[in-house]
Amino acid sequence: MELEQHNASLQAAHQRAFSYISGETDQTEAILKKLAAFQVAIPSWALGTGGTRFGRFPAGGEPRNLEEKIEDIGLLHKLNQSSGAISLHIPWDIPSNPAHIKALAAEQGIRFDAMNSNTFQDQPGQALSYKFGSLQHVNKAIRQQAIDHNIEVIKHGIELGSDSLTVWLSDGSCFPGQLNFRQAFQNTLEGLQEIYKALPDNWKVFVEYKAFEPNFYSTTVGDWGQSLLYASKLGPKAYTLVDLGHHLPNANIEQIVSLLLMEGKLGGFHFNDSKYGDDDLTVGSIKPYQLFLIFNELVEGMDARGMNHAKDLGWMIDASHNVKDPLEDLLQSVEAIMLTYAQALLVDRKKLAEAQMNNDVVTAQEVLQQAFRTDVRALVAEARLRAGGALNPLGYFRAAKVREQLIKKRGLKTVATGL
Repeated sequence: MELEQHNASLQAAHQRAFSYISGETDQTEAILKKLAAFQVAIPSWALGTGGTRFGRFPAGGEPRNLEEKIEDIGLLHKLNQSSGAISLHIPWDIPSNPAHIKALAAEQGIRFDAMNSNTFQDQPGQALSYKFGSLQHVNKAIRQQAIDHNIEVIKHGIELGSDSLTVWLSDGSCFPGQLNFRQAFQNTLEGLQEIYKALPDNWKVFVEYKAFEPNFYSTTVGDWGQSLLYASKLGPKAYTLVDLGHHLPNANIEQIVSLLLMEGKLGGFHFNDSKYGDDDLTVGSIKPYQLFLIFNELVEGMDARGMNHAKDLGWMIDASHNVKDPLEDLLQSVEAIMLTYAQALLVDRKKLAEAQMNNDVVTAQEVLQQAFRTDVRALVAEARLRAGGALNPLGYFRAAKVREQLIKKRGLKTVATGL
C-alpha cells in the first residue's frame, strides 16, 4: 500500500474529526506549527527487541548495524514526521566511517542527538573492570579509563554533528559500609570535571540520575538533587537529565521538572512508562495523566523563560521491551508524546493562573482535566499529514507489512546491539 493511498482512505473521517477540534479552539494553527517543529529522538538501542535479566526474544528483521538502525529511524520519521533524530550509544554504535554515517542520516532527514557513554558494562577486551563502579571507583586507573571513554564519545559526536553528551552511571553500592559516600561523590565530580573540560563550546553534558538498579543500597547519582549538585558545580554547560523511570514510586516528577526549569538546569528527557520502577514500558501506557501533568509544567516553565519548545531541551525515548515489535512500540511512544504535548498546549493558562491566585482548587483541577480529556488525535494527525506523514502510522506499518519486509531482507535470527 502506498502512503498516499493510505491517507486518502482515511481522509474523510480525519477531516470530520479535525473540523470538530478546530472549532473548539482558536489556537489551531499555532498548535499545528508547534507540533510540526517538535521532534523526539530515537535511541539506537531501542530498535531491537529489549531484554530482561531472564531472556530476550528477538522479533526478526532487527537492524544488524548502524546503517540499518538509521534506515529504521528514517522509516519511523517518514511515517510520523516526529522522529527526526537518533541518539547513539558508544561502544554499541561506533561509526567506522563517520562521514558516510552522517551522509546516510542526512538522506533520511535525521540528525544526531545526544551521545551516550557506557561505563555500566565491561566491554570485550576492556583492560579494567567496572564491577565496583567507574567514575566513583577507589582505583584511579579505573576512573581514568571511564574519563577517557567519555572523551572518546565526545569525539565521535563531534564527527557526526551532535552537540551533547549524556552520562548515566550505575555507580553505587549494594551493602552498607561498602562505600564512602563522600569520597564516591568527590571522585565522580572530579571525573565529570575532566569530561566537562573536553566539551566543545557549543556542547552540553546531561547528568542522568537513577534511584536504584543495579545498585540497590546507594546510587552515586541517585536523584535530581544529586544530579543538580553535580551540574551546578560543573558549570553552565552541565544540566540534569530526567528519565521518567528513574524515580522511586510515586515521585512528583512534575514538581521536579518545574524546579529544574526554574533554575535553568533542566537539560532533557528520557521518555518511558512504568508500573514499578525502570520498567521501560511504552510511553503513556500506564500513567498518561502523570505524563500530561509533566508536560503541563514543561510548557508553563519553558514559556515563562522564553524557551523554544522544540530546540531548548533534549527530547528522547528510552524504552525497549521484549514483547512488542520495537518499531510499533516506538510509533506508539512518539504518538503518546505528541498527543500529550498537544493537550498541554490547550491548557487555559490565564484561567489556571487566576484559579491559583484565588485558591480555587476546583477550577484549577477542571482547567487541567478539561485539556487532558480533550481528544487531540486529529490535531496531531493533521500536523503529521501536512508534513508528509501518515494519518495512522501504526495502521500503515501493519497494512504495508513492514516487519515482514524487514525479515525478508535481514533474516529472522538477527539481534540488534544494545540491552
